[in-house]
Amino acid sequence: MPDYDPNNIFAKILRGELPSYKVYEDDKALAFLDIMPRSPGHTLVLPKAAARNILDASPDDLAHVFKVAKMVAQGAMKAFEADGITVQQFNEGAGGQVVFHLHVHIIPRKAGSPMKPPASEKEKPDVLAENAKKLAAAIAAG
Repeated sequence: MPDYDPNNIFAKILRGELPSYKVYEDDKALAFLDIMPRSPGHTLVLPKAAARNILDASPDDLAHVFKVAKMVAQGAMKAFEADGITVQQFNEGAGGQVVFHLHVHIIPRKAGSPMKPPASEKEKPDVLAENAKKLAAAIAAG
């Protein structure tokens, strides 16, 4: 497995070099909206520690990412009046991973509404900002 690349796009977001639509942050994890969402509220949860994917993440970091993923999923159910949640996590290129920093996709779903294809359409900034505000409030409310 290749080494972790500290210049991947998510590492740059974690360092504040690139903007994001944050919905949750603590000392070990960050959650922000995907700018090409497969449905409204599509969120990425990642550890702040350098981890290429699940194969090299520490057990503690991995557990914390999934703890945050659950909080985001619960918030997304409320904020987007979702009927369900799709959780996706990919490892290495052959496993579908595109950005090589561990991340979990939390995708709110409505019954009968298909997800958009991956990376198919960039969402408008004002829509992302509003969705981030709505989701962050739902997460904070518990």
